[in-house]
Amino acid sequence: MRSAMQTFLYLISDEELTVASVVVVGTQWGDEGKGKIVDLLTGHADCIVRFQGGNNAGHTLVVEGKKYVFHIIPSGILYENKLCMIGNGVIVDPAVLLAEMDELRSKGLPVTPARLLISENAHLIMPYHCQLDQAREAALSSGKKIGTTGRGIGPCYMDKVGRVGIKAGDLLDFGQFLDKLQANVEEKNFFLTKQFNAAPASFDEIKAQFEGHAERLTPFIGNVSVALDQARKADKNILFEGAQGTQLDIDHGTYPFVTSSNTVAGNACIGSGFGPAHIDEVIGILKAYTTRVGAGPFPSELPEGDSVGDELQRKGGEFGATTGRRRRCGWLDMVVANDAVRLNGLTGLAITKLDVLSGQAKLKIGRSYTVEGKKFEQMPANIRQAALAKPVYEEIDGWSEDISQVRSFEELPQQAQDYIRRIEDITGVAPIIVSVGPDRAETLLLRNPFVK
Repeated sequence: MRSAMQTFLYLISDEELTVASVVVVGTQWGDEGKGKIVDLLTGHADCIVRFQGGNNAGHTLVVEGKKYVFHIIPSGILYENKLCMIGNGVIVDPAVLLAEMDELRSKGLPVTPARLLISENAHLIMPYHCQLDQAREAALSSGKKIGTTGRGIGPCYMDKVGRVGIKAGDLLDFGQFLDKLQANVEEKNFFLTKQFNAAPASFDEIKAQFEGHAERLTPFIGNVSVALDQARKADKNILFEGAQGTQLDIDHGTYPFVTSSNTVAGNACIGSGFGPAHIDEVIGILKAYTTRVGAGPFPSELPEGDSVGDELQRKGGEFGATTGRRRRCGWLDMVVANDAVRLNGLTGLAITKLDVLSGQAKLKIGRSYTVEGKKFEQMPANIRQAALAKPVYEEIDGWSEDISQVRSFEELPQQAQDYIRRIEDITGVAPIIVSVGPDRAETLLLRNPFVK
């Protein structure tokens, strides 16, 4: 697969390569196309690290016409001779992880301990977490539902901060695992049966299930922080990938319509055990328009039935990689983009799905919001105000040409170039990658963050 990468990346000599640690994050509400960008940059990395989130997020890649969807394993696994790591900030559903490994094996890509390392401090999503997640969401009235995926993410993070969670390292000491499991099942069953009138979790069933998980996963479990430090000292290039997007951050997003972890770049260090002084670049993935899955404020949303919104949804294939839910679509929101620039300290932008905008005569860019007569240039922290925010747009010319075969910035229609330059003007951050189609080859690399 590496040869396919070399067909469209310019060749880089060993002398030009500079040792670097690069973080890739989403700038919107997730689904920006991080998987594809990580896949591209993986060609120049030695280690690829997932640092937060769980299997409530998905990365979709199309390589040589083949589609791959990852939920836990870093998308760099498609490359040979790369070490992928799952950091302590990730919460792992062992059944989902093992299913991904089995699927890759069926496609001729076996995952071995030499290619994948799981942090001993990563917490495990247990069956009762999924039961609680679904029971809590079902108990909420329609106007108060969060839009959770029901995959146990919130309850698992709650156990983590409540200091009762079960970690991957506990599988190495199964007696300790069972002690924790017994205490948790007793507590969770109280809430499941008494508060939510739901079926209880079964200790015996979970024990049997995790005996099998432990047997398969223990060879992969170790100290990711130490491995990363050794890689850095050995002059290895390290790529950190996050899940979801900046506006889904538990602290800085549109709370409570967020995920349960920190999605911003600062968590790359916390979620992997890597010192912040060693980060060299932070690349923000910015979809050329804006989408959101599930509930929550979305100021630039085009309502379902709007011709432009429906066209973006259709052409962009905007369905969640994890849930299959229809993504809400809207114009590019630069308030959201500038929030991401500030919160992540972005040093470069990767603009994705530019090709989806082809055929639009006019394009709108949201520059600010009005909320009850007041101007906002940041997303309001007050969720009621965020829900009332109305974008103030500027309008620029679109283009009609199909750009999927374009392989340099200069070949793009002038209006597409102007659109990209306008994004740079507003954010103050230069685009370094532009995606003009879903396949790995349909990508323009304007600057490589691993090269000086």
